[in-house]
Amino acid sequence: MNKLYNKYIFTPGPVKMADDVLALGAKQTPYFRNAEFSKVLLECEENLLKIVNAPKESRVLFLTASGTAGMESAVQNLIAKNDKTIVINGGGFGQRFVDICNLHNIENINLKLENNNLSDTKILQKYNDAKALLINAHETSIGTLYDLESVGAFCKGNNILNIVDGISMFVTDELDMRKFNIDALILSSQKGLALPPGISMIVLTPKAIQKLQAQSSLYFDFSSHLSDGARGQTPFTPAVTILLQLHFRLEQIVKNSIKNEILKAKDIAEYFRESIRGLPLKLYSSHMPNAMTTLTPTDEKSAWTIVNDLDTKYNVIVAPNGGELKDKIFRVSHMGAMTKEYTDILIDALFNYYKRER
Repeated sequence: MNKLYNKYIFTPGPVKMADDVLALGAKQTPYFRNAEFSKVLLECEENLLKIVNAPKESRVLFLTASGTAGMESAVQNLIAKNDKTIVINGGGFGQRFVDICNLHNIENINLKLENNNLSDTKILQKYNDAKALLINAHETSIGTLYDLESVGAFCKGNNILNIVDGISMFVTDELDMRKFNIDALILSSQKGLALPPGISMIVLTPKAIQKLQAQSSLYFDFSSHLSDGARGQTPFTPAVTILLQLHFRLEQIVKNSIKNEILKAKDIAEYFRESIRGLPLKLYSSHMPNAMTTLTPTDEKSAWTIVNDLDTKYNVIVAPNGGELKDKIFRVSHMGAMTKEYTDILIDALFNYYKRER
């Protein structure tokens, strides 16, 4: 069991957590159907709306579930079966949106992209009669950051509901709902927020709220979450302790400013990428976020082998990939309670690994 904990973690979720957040998680879980907890949840909503610069009258829903549940519930609640939907599919998480749409019989355009960050939205113009667009702000499987401003302008110009999965870049990269014309934003706890997995947050603008569909799920019915959320409660038992940690983290971010949080992640990402120059590794994506770095070996070594060797020989965990990319790339997170000193552990491990392998 101890082997699970004695690792240096550089994966894009879960991420390294700060000691003060961990200490909160060790406390007794309090009762939540009272005014004290309602105040906590209402303050979480207020701070989150402030951080993402949501339009007036926007709301936040707190779901006790993983990020994928946030994705699926957004599709269920905001898109009708006959609403033609553009799905930006640049990798594994774009494909997940496709799979969700297919499962729920939603007409979708599976727009497969490769090395395209959509700064030019010409490819989207032929689908300007669509009713909704689904996009992972950052395609985490390959490390591609999309141009959310261009995509948002396209959606606004064609009255298309813009639903953005910002799970893998919240806190590390800019997510401004007004600037990017985002109508619904999906977030979760275990990435940039550096909390345990278990909470998804859906930020809905008034436009998105007007699009709510008839109830299709008991647990994930957005209407009931909106109703109970108005008094600082959830329809069912939430992950109380994680919400208390979320409250703490959001207050930290507001105090420090989201701009400074993003600059910190940017600094660490650039430090890491510059520090590994000279190793037989290159950046896989030309549109990389601050949140993480995807690397591909330039020698004949398998990325999968590198991931396993870093774990077994150096107690360092980086993220593998699957499918046809299994041997081509691995991923390094810069999210969470990262410092340059902590990042040096991975940098040193990589240099020692390649020196040892020669």
